[in-house]
Amino acid sequence: MKILHSFWKGLWGQAYVLLTLTTLMWGGNAIAGRLAVGEVSPMMLTCLRWVIVVSVLLPLVGRQVAAAWPQIRERWLFTILMGAFGFTGFNALFYAAAHHTSAVNLTIIQGSIPVLVLLGTVLLFKARVIPLQVIGMIVTILGVILVSVKADFEILRTLALNIGDVWTLVACVFYAAYTLGLRHRPALPGLIFFAALAAVAFATSLPLLWIEIVQGDAQLPTLKGWLILLYVGLLPSLLSQVFFMRGVELIGPARAGLFVNLVPVFGALLAVVLLGEPFALYHALGLVLVLGGIWLAERKR
Repeated sequence: MKILHSFWKGLWGQAYVLLTLTTLMWGGNAIAGRLAVGEVSPMMLTCLRWVIVVSVLLPLVGRQVAAAWPQIRERWLFTILMGAFGFTGFNALFYAAAHHTSAVNLTIIQGSIPVLVLLGTVLLFKARVIPLQVIGMIVTILGVILVSVKADFEILRTLALNIGDVWTLVACVFYAAYTLGLRHRPALPGLIFFAALAAVAFATSLPLLWIEIVQGDAQLPTLKGWLILLYVGLLPSLLSQVFFMRGVELIGPARAGLFVNLVPVFGALLAVVLLGEPFALYHALGLVLVLGGIWLAERKR
């Protein structure tokens, strides 16, 4: 027990390890989404993952959330929108998209989030950009388009896009908006605000689950589905968030944010190794463009 405690204490101070594990778990979320096809329906997966998160957080920080309720109530609309779009909307679209596109596509398109955040910062907050950042945004968008059309620009001309890729991109827009909104979050400890958002995510996922049930598309988890649920509930949804907040605390948001660029790398590698998905030349070119564009966009003067 003492050895385990020493290991955890040492890990807790290693920002780079924590942030790398975070992005590895986020990359694994796309793999989980693909594995969930036929094992649990998308909205069931979206709803039950937040049941797991809330069940874990309630005994840990329930009292603190109750004590912070006056501050949360003052910003109730903001809190609902953040949870609904950043957590429920993103994951619902992401898991639904997994039924129509590959995990490789899911993760590479997800790499557009940092550039979407930069674009939102420019449009909404009038941030100054340098030409290199504009070039980086264009290069990243070209990479996403290349992957979405599978290097067949006839698809782009006829707008015959894979609906899964479209949903993934919309999900990325939702998460970019959530990220931008974080700069205006209430003055609460990160874990307390996260717990409030998790509760909102559970509540706002219920109507989506109800629609899925009414349409006859709901599927209760199989044994494999429950294992997938435990993974997404405990790792990408919970532990990774704690690790990321600690990483930001140790090295700051700017440096910690750069690690998000590892998500498409890990996701693509895991898809090839664990799912046996093909990794075509256009995937490689798209990945290079996405990561290269992010690198250009984040270069300092």
